[in-house]
Amino acid sequence: MSADVTDDEKKALTPPSGFNLCGIDYFEPLGRRLYLIEHFERYQDALQAKKDRERPDEYLILYAGAP
Repeated sequence: MSADVTDDEKKALTPPSGFNLCGIDYFEPLGRRLYLIEHFERYQDALQAKKDRERPDEYLILYAGAP
């Protein structure tokens, strides 16, 4: 995945705390592919939200903030 999104995108969507559930849109140009879906304070909530997404073709990733 390192070639799919830029480091700047990753930094912009990494929260200072908690977890960001993000999607990857491969139809956008490089540098604009990541988008925020929702922020969670607890990992369990973020993981459950990821599992509950209804689009099986959606590419998802969780970014964790500093502990």
